[in-house]
Amino acid sequence: MTEAQTEQAVDASTATGILLTDGAAAKVKALLDQEGRDDLALRVAVQPGGCSGLRYQLFFDERQLDGDVVADFDGVSVVTDRMSAPYLKGASIDFVDTIEKQGFTIDNPNATGSCACGDSFN
Repeated sequence: MTEAQTEQAVDASTATGILLTDGAAAKVKALLDQEGRDDLALRVAVQPGGCSGLRYQLFFDERQLDGDVVADFDGVSVVTDRMSAPYLKGASIDFVDTIEKQGFTIDNPNATGSCACGDSFN
């Protein structure tokens, strides 16, 4: 990541509270290209549930909801609803592709505990 890209990502993460890594942005772009859609944004939300009380939701969304916080990461729009934003402030979303695991990961400094599956936090 160049200094200008880092600065742009920091500016975007300040607005949304979320940082989407280059690897995650590339994977989101690839998935959108595969779907043949350029009108979708990656929506990141927190919902009640899971074994630790709250769980993350990542999905493509074409809707714009009142109070949404939107940021652009290298051409990928990331949207967070106003209720989820405080839980995600400072969180970093990455994509890992190893022999052990493949998928999006969320490193959230607001999580005080999580479950073994890694999909739920409190």
